[in-house]
Amino acid sequence: MKRSTVNDIIRDADTFIRSFGYIMPPFAYWSPEDMKARRQDSSAIFSSRLGWDITDYGQGKFSELGLFLFTVRNGRYEDMKRGMGMLYAEKIMISRKDQLSPMHRHNIKAEDIINRGGGKLVLELFMHDRDGGIDPKAEVSVPVDGTIHRLPAGGLLKLDPGQSVTLLPGVWHAFWAEGKDVLIGEVSTVNDDLTDNVFREPIGRFADIDEDVAPLHLLVSDYEKWVG
Repeated sequence: MKRSTVNDIIRDADTFIRSFGYIMPPFAYWSPEDMKARRQDSSAIFSSRLGWDITDYGQGKFSELGLFLFTVRNGRYEDMKRGMGMLYAEKIMISRKDQLSPMHRHNIKAEDIINRGGGKLVLELFMHDRDGGIDPKAEVSVPVDGTIHRLPAGGLLKLDPGQSVTLLPGVWHAFWAEGKDVLIGEVSTVNDDLTDNVFREPIGRFADIDEDVAPLHLLVSDYEKWVG
């Protein structure tokens, strides 16, 4: 993806998020220079990988296959192992109309996916088999706001604004927006996008960036290169 495209997506996303009354934390608007200057006193932003995250899954067709994310808060796996501390994470995301977030599952993370507003959020769901792969036959059972919903393997769950679904580790899911763009909330256990995403297809998690202009704001995938 071109950096100029990433900058435009950030601007558009900020406007879309604000239209639903959701206000981003102040560090969302720090410049790359601010991020470098605050490296020491704001180390948790970098170690927890908080911030902007825009992906085309390395396929170069963001409008068809992609997702906008912003990680607002995130704990540490070390705390999960101890069973105490900051065991949770929160993201705000945008799925554009008919834009696919591809089939994947998590080994550790449990998550609530919430339709915060816009169109319908559609999820294609499968259970896992004993090897962790997709079970093409098993019935899917997931809680939607505390009420169990049962679907056939590969069934489509459609969430209206305000509805949410709980996905436990191992549940395969792909999703997209139907009708119009959707603002998505995610509340989960600790999130690790470097190691805890298992995709059905061999694709990447982060976009390759063509630096045609300076970054408006850094992505989480920029931190190592730009901040160190």
